[in-house]
Amino acid sequence: MSSGRPLFILVGRDAMVNRNLAWALEREKGLRIRRQVRMWIWAYGFMAPSLILFALIVLYPSMEAFRLSLYRWSLFGEKEFVGLANYQRMVRDPLFWQSLKVTCIWTLGVVPWVMVLGMLTALALNQPWLPGRGVFRTIYFVPVMTSVVASAFVWRWLFEPTFGVVNWILRQIGIVDPPGWLASTTWALPALMTAGIWKQVGYAMVLFLAGLQTIPRELREAAEIDGANPWQIFWHVTLPLLNPTVVFVAVILVINAFRVFSIPYVMTSGGFTYLTPGGPLNSTRVFVLHIYDLAWKQFDFGYGAANAIVLLLMIMTVTLIQLRILQRPFEY
Repeated sequence: MSSGRPLFILVGRDAMVNRNLAWALEREKGLRIRRQVRMWIWAYGFMAPSLILFALIVLYPSMEAFRLSLYRWSLFGEKEFVGLANYQRMVRDPLFWQSLKVTCIWTLGVVPWVMVLGMLTALALNQPWLPGRGVFRTIYFVPVMTSVVASAFVWRWLFEPTFGVVNWILRQIGIVDPPGWLASTTWALPALMTAGIWKQVGYAMVLFLAGLQTIPRELREAAEIDGANPWQIFWHVTLPLLNPTVVFVAVILVINAFRVFSIPYVMTSGGFTYLTPGGPLNSTRVFVLHIYDLAWKQFDFGYGAANAIVLLLMIMTVTLIQLRILQRPFEY
């Protein structure tokens, strides 16, 4: 050999170098794994309070509700395991389908109006030339901060058939026989939906305003230079870049619509001509009000829990469908 050293010395030295290199790589791998383990421990340590609260407040009650839905239990008697009988009973229950129908009408009637009015209000209040924008934003957001129960009481007074302000105004403009509103099976639900729209427009407006202010102004200015009119700028520039906000607002509003309770309960309970929540004749019996009636009026907790599980599954399904249909990839 050119080095003049024996072959076994060179082989032994190379083997030692390889062993040292392998040991160094193993040590580095072990250090990297230990660092990752420490990072995971710290991450889960910080997440532990939220995970514990989620398990106690959401996960455990949901599992307990599903377990309860497999029993027949009226609070005052023994639990009787009935399997899926409560779900089979639900399919044959006309009140289940009525409450589902009312909830779907509420969702289809409230959500689009809230989104359209919230979007238009946000576009108007996002204009830099508009004086007093902060004041108008506060005024439109006041309904969101107002107590739901207090607001529902005011709206119930406004729509009162005999002495309500709405019918008084209608009589003043020449309508001799105004609608019965909360005493009418035809007009009760539209009256409630009006209150629901009024309550949520400010919430949608704030979210749309936040989304509009993240869109670079240079993009709109470039579209204007290219000769686009305001409608083309909105349809081809603003709306596509606002897609994440639109998806978020739509999902939140639909979830709120499926779990609406306070407005129908307050506005349809008591008064002169209507006494049972969800009336008259179950024309405003939304799904959560139906669950409340089953569990806390009829004390049929097993059947009420089965309805609650179905509501949960419907909300999850509709949310996934919305995300699938509405969500679009975008880039600036």
